[in-house]
Amino acid sequence: GWVALKVAHTWICSPRNLLDMDTFSKSDPVVVLFVQGSGSSEWKEFGRTEVIDNTLNPDFVRKFVLDYYFEEKQNLRFDGLQQNPVGSHSAVFGAQDFLGQAFVALGEVIGAQRGRLERPLTGVPGKRCGTILLLAEELSNCRDIITMQLCANKLDKKDFFGKSDPFLVFYRSNEDGTFTICHKTEVVKNTLNPVWQPFTIPVRALCNGDYDRTVKIDVYDWDRDGSHDFIGEFATSYRELSRAQSQFTVYEVLNPRKKCKKKKYVNSGTVTLLSFSVESEFTFVDYIRGGTQLNFTVAIDFTASNGLPSQPTSLHYVSPYQLSAYALALKAVGEVIQDYDSDKLFPAYGFGAKVPPDGKISHQFPLNNNAENPSCCGIEGVLESYLQSLRTVQLYGPTNFAPVINQVAGTAAQVTDGSQYHVLLIITDGVISDMLQTKEAIVTASALPMSIIIVGVGPAEFEAMEELDGDEVRLSSRGRFAERDIVQFVPFRDYVDDSGNQVLSMARLAKDVLAEIPEQLLSYMKTRDIKPRRADPE
Repeated sequence: GWVALKVAHTWICSPRNLLDMDTFSKSDPVVVLFVQGSGSSEWKEFGRTEVIDNTLNPDFVRKFVLDYYFEEKQNLRFDGLQQNPVGSHSAVFGAQDFLGQAFVALGEVIGAQRGRLERPLTGVPGKRCGTILLLAEELSNCRDIITMQLCANKLDKKDFFGKSDPFLVFYRSNEDGTFTICHKTEVVKNTLNPVWQPFTIPVRALCNGDYDRTVKIDVYDWDRDGSHDFIGEFATSYRELSRAQSQFTVYEVLNPRKKCKKKKYVNSGTVTLLSFSVESEFTFVDYIRGGTQLNFTVAIDFTASNGLPSQPTSLHYVSPYQLSAYALALKAVGEVIQDYDSDKLFPAYGFGAKVPPDGKISHQFPLNNNAENPSCCGIEGVLESYLQSLRTVQLYGPTNFAPVINQVAGTAAQVTDGSQYHVLLIITDGVISDMLQTKEAIVTASALPMSIIIVGVGPAEFEAMEELDGDEVRLSSRGRFAERDIVQFVPFRDYVDDSGNQVLSMARLAKDVLAEIPEQLLSYMKTRDIKPRRADPE
């Protein structure tokens, strides 16, 4: 989606109480936005606001329009600068012109309450630089969907042995006067009075969001050989069609050739618009801005097949120089998703180990050893608890997924009004023991506000995981099919970069596993007819 970062009054990029750099007047500030490429540490200037003269509390008007990707960590840097006195249009700034800067991820602004985020400006030693206020708003680009139904009366008879087989073709008019086909109805056989099925079409497809643009509709008689006979045409517009919400609209179908030839020609029949309704197609950003929280839970495989953590061959081996595959996957996914979780508290579990004090096998033990509150503070807290658990539990088996899936499903089932959505990340070496129970758990969970991400580490074959993913064939258990596809699986080995650029390869991993989450959240909301809450007015 497109997101506008607006730099304007109580909207966005409104710095407050800036440092005063001018000796005889207030500052003349400008804000410069820098962006970082995915997996890169290099900052590139994206754009700058206008300069506002003589104020310490500027309200900028110029917006920054950015492509927004939920599945990527999009780092932004805002530098507050004082306009160089060399000339009001000079793009050159000296060190003395620096008013402070703020670092933020775009996801943090989107995930903030009402899409508003205030950050302190820092970077001038020993001085308070004020704050910057950011607001993100989605550029709608006309997301409405039309549903309409039409019928016709007394159309011209075109077939020698029967009546006609009519269908409609809709055309959108272009800026240059040409027409582009945008919809065809089905054919209704052997009738001069057809009633077509209701159909849906996006407003942008019908008229490109221009409500007064001409929509041309041709009526044809279908022929088996493809040489369909032209019955007639009529023209309308979105605005005219929308009036049918309160009344039937009847259009005369005219054939220009017949009209020229026959003096008594009236029409070639009529088409009646029976119904017309418009619904907004909501986006992922609509729900996040409306207050939907993403709750992130982690489950880590502590089975013996991973190898002894003290051995360099183990998938859990903690080297002084490099994080394990488990830690890397957790960090890559967690650092993106944490921006959408306001409390930054993440429940984290292990499965398949014998846990102290009595050495019982557990398939959902809290990594922080606190059964009452298994939440860790931030992704760093999860990593810390994971490393601590490696030192205290005994890797064992079997590899059971169902208990932890059912645990998160139980939490998800408590709030189903769309205000909470759960994402469970399972990191495993892939040798699954309770396939039947896991399939049953996923099918049950598919009716709840949750998604499951599975990252497979190590050299195993992951056929079982591919089956759980359900991209090719919808997952089923005991004759019940999953209501939605809620599982996304990727093998970690596909993201180990030969060039050694770990940052880039982990960004790719996060991108691929998180790419389906927005669609999965939307599919849940749609099936439950949950509309996003409106953000409070300013």
